[in-house]
Amino acid sequence: MNCQEQPLVIPGPNAQDMLGIVSLPAPDTPQSTTGVVIVVGGAQYRAGSHRQFVQLARFLAAAGYPVLRFDFPGMGDSPGDPVPFEDSAPHIAAAIDALCSHPMKVNRAVLWGLCDGASASLLYLQARHDPRVTGLVLLNPWVRSDAGLARARVKHYYRQRLLEPAFWRKLVAGGVGWQALRGLGSNLRTMRQKSPQTITFQERMAQGWQAFPGPILLLLSERDLTALEFVEHANTRSGWVGWSRKAALIRHTLPLADHTCSTPQSQQSVQALVRDWLDPLVRPFT
Repeated sequence: MNCQEQPLVIPGPNAQDMLGIVSLPAPDTPQSTTGVVIVVGGAQYRAGSHRQFVQLARFLAAAGYPVLRFDFPGMGDSPGDPVPFEDSAPHIAAAIDALCSHPMKVNRAVLWGLCDGASASLLYLQARHDPRVTGLVLLNPWVRSDAGLARARVKHYYRQRLLEPAFWRKLVAGGVGWQALRGLGSNLRTMRQKSPQTITFQERMAQGWQAFPGPILLLLSERDLTALEFVEHANTRSGWVGWSRKAALIRHTLPLADHTCSTPQSQQSVQALVRDWLDPLVRPFT
């Protein structure tokens, strides 16, 4: 392992300290003054699914970037009650504070998030407008709602099923085709449901996306419904107008990848894409 790792106690809000692990470049490796904060999503802790965050942190540290991954309250080794991702801004701020206070002299941060960790990163910027955050890496951002899920299913699942000759053969033979048609009808009804009047977390994410002036690396897995939902949602909601033409946005589709990029090939692809995106972004400030 061509890096060093240290535990870090992060003073959190409401006296809920959080445990983090800082991965640092080896002493003989030039170090960037821009660090990466991995924002964990879902019911996960700092290691990530199939140790995804461990491998990413070590890979980036070996390339010269300090990386902090940490447990939110109620997860992993951090005590307290679990924190909904919609309310995690104070905890992300505490993590950035801790990384920037580290003796390795980090003064800027890139937020890296998967699923609702990506969503939380956008919500953080919508709430805080933190000038220390100079970049975002968002992998399969979470925007799920009942209507959005139904829309994605109709467009990407049922449309394909209706074009398959096997579907119609099953329907004529009295097979599962009728179940699929009933499911299509249910999803169409859900799509037509009116949105609530209060501002949603998806709308707050859109505000964070539109207001953030820095570069964004958007990674979307080819075989992930969450990724398809994000694109469908952003393409059809007024708050996201022009999202795909945002200045300094780089967008990649990860071939054959699932939601957590569980295969070694997908993991390595994510790691290389992040490193290659970081290098020209931060080297002028190193």
